[in-house]
Amino acid sequence: MVPEPILVVEDVCKHFPLEHTLGRPGDGGVVRAVDGVSFAIQEGETFGLVGESGCGKSTLGLTILHLYQPTAGRVVFEGQDLAGFSDARLKPIRRKMQMIFQDPYASLDPRMTVGHIVQEPLDIHRVGTKDERKKRVRALLDMVGLNQQYIDRYPHEFSGGQRQRIGIARAIALNPQFIICDEPVSALDVSIQVQVLNLLQDLQRELRLTYLFIAHNLAVVAHISDRIGVMYLGKLIEIGPTDLVCNRPRHPYTQALLSAVPEIDRRRQKNRIQLTGDIPSPINPPSGCLFHPRCPIAKPDCAEHAPALRQDESGHWVACHYA
Repeated sequence: MVPEPILVVEDVCKHFPLEHTLGRPGDGGVVRAVDGVSFAIQEGETFGLVGESGCGKSTLGLTILHLYQPTAGRVVFEGQDLAGFSDARLKPIRRKMQMIFQDPYASLDPRMTVGHIVQEPLDIHRVGTKDERKKRVRALLDMVGLNQQYIDRYPHEFSGGQRQRIGIARAIALNPQFIICDEPVSALDVSIQVQVLNLLQDLQRELRLTYLFIAHNLAVVAHISDRIGVMYLGKLIEIGPTDLVCNRPRHPYTQALLSAVPEIDRRRQKNRIQLTGDIPSPINPPSGCLFHPRCPIAKPDCAEHAPALRQDESGHWVACHYA
C-alpha cells in the first residue's frame, strides 16, 4: 500500500494583477507566474524543481507555504487543505514547513547576532525556556558545522557558505517535517556548493526531512533529488525519476537544459541544443504549447492545442505532442 504523500499541490495558480504604473491605470492584465501546477511529494523524498530564471519556481515555493495566497488550486499538507487558513491556524503548520532562502546575504538580519537569528523561530513559537533555547541554538550550530563560539557574531563576519549554514540552522530549529530549499547554493562558489549539498543530505537522513529543492542548474538538482519536475513559464512540462529525466529526457526543453550541462570528459560531451528567441512574457503567453515559439520540433498544431501532462508506464510525465 502506497503511503499518503506529505504534500499535494493540486492545480495551483498564482497570478499577479498589473498595478498602476507612472500614474497610468492598469489594463486589467495579470502576470501568470504559476499557472496550474500539480504534483505530490512523499515523506522523506527530495523533489527537485528546475527551470530557467523567471519560470515561477520561487513563486510556487512561496505559494505552497502560503506566504503568497494561491489564486486558485489547493495545497494539502499532511492531509490538511490549507485553503482559507487564517494566520492563527497556519502558525502551528509553519512549525512543520520551513524555507531556506536563496541569498545568504539578504536573508539574514545584519543587526542580529547569529544566536538571535537561529533562536528567533524558537522565541516566536515559545519553545522551551530561555536556557533551553540557548542550549538548542548551540546544538543547531554544531549540527550545521559551525563553531558554537560564533553565537555572538554578526552575519557580516561570515563567508557566503557560513551564512547559508546559519540559514539552514534557522530552518531546522523547530524540527520541521518539510523544507523548501529555494536555490540554496546558487549564490555560492562551486566548492562550497558541494559542502552545503552534502550537509542537506546528512540532515535529511538524520532528521528524516522532506525537501522541495528549487534550482536552475539541472546538474545540482540531479545530485540531490529522487524525482525532478521541469518548469517552463509557470507550468510543469516534465516529471519523472531523476535517472529517467537525466538519461532519457522526453521534452525538448529538458533536452536543451541537459545539453547545456558541461562535461569534463570530452568523450561524453553532448551536442548543444540552441534555443532560439527569448522566454515569452507571462503577461501574454503564447497560444497552444507555451514552448512552441522556441521548440526545434514544433509543428503547426503546437500553436493551437496545449498538450496535457501525460504519464507513461515508467512513471514519466511529459507535456508534449511529439515527445
